[in-house]
Amino acid sequence: MTDTVAVVGTGNMGAAMVARLRAHGRPVVVFNRSPDRAAAVAARTGAEVATSAREAAASAGVVLVSLADDAAVVAVYGDLVSGLRPGTVVVETSTVSPQTVRALAAPVRDAGAALLDGPVSGSVPVVERGELTVLVGGDAAALDTARPALDTFASTVLHLGPLGAGATMKLVVNGVVHALNQAVSEALVLAEKAGVDRHAAYGVFTSSAVAAPFVRYKQAAFEDPDGTPVAFRLDLVAKDLALLAELAAAHGARMDQADTNRRLVGEALAAGFADRDISAMAAFLRRSYDSA
Repeated sequence: MTDTVAVVGTGNMGAAMVARLRAHGRPVVVFNRSPDRAAAVAARTGAEVATSAREAAASAGVVLVSLADDAAVVAVYGDLVSGLRPGTVVVETSTVSPQTVRALAAPVRDAGAALLDGPVSGSVPVVERGELTVLVGGDAAALDTARPALDTFASTVLHLGPLGAGATMKLVVNGVVHALNQAVSEALVLAEKAGVDRHAAYGVFTSSAVAAPFVRYKQAAFEDPDGTPVAFRLDLVAKDLALLAELAAAHGARMDQADTNRRLVGEALAAGFADRDISAMAAFLRRSYDSA
């Protein structure tokens, strides 16, 4: 089996994975539906560029898929599956519904390949440090095949159960992340309104009991929102919260805080914040206060 890794989707996370794989000497072939993005990643990393998902899959022993949403994932698999070879392992790292992942299992299996859902927890800087957490559902033997590739950018790979378990836990974790983001946004803006300097207030957050990893690695984004690159857009936050609501409804779980966060993110999108970073919820709240 070839040691080439295919990366389908070269957005922020996919591109960072490619860089780590190449830094560890792995041959990588990339495909992106916007060819210019794939070409740019290839130019920076020395990866090869495929002209289709099918071509990328045909050259690889492990295929990592990193796309924005369920619709994009379903669309690309129609072509990707036709390039799979027996023994190939596909790791679906996108944040999608568990039902979407399970529905893709049959065509992948029919091609003689194996599908894992392996969404990741962490940001681009975490990928760059090789410290991602990968939440895996699916066959343990397939994970053994994929693990060397995953280990290039992840410090923790957790096998959580059958296919769909990884996708489920990613939505659960992101519910907590989005709750933290909203809580930090509200607390920071309140501190500012009450006369405490923004940087001083955030310094308290990172030195206190609330100093979760998320709070620490989003410090620059919260303190300097206009000077920090977008890492996780609010429109994707809205997508996650919608998927979380569907998951909760399917299992009869109350998600009162998540429902509130979803409403507030919707208000931010309506106010023009869709392409802003998750931390821009603080900027949205400042605007809300100023217009009140």
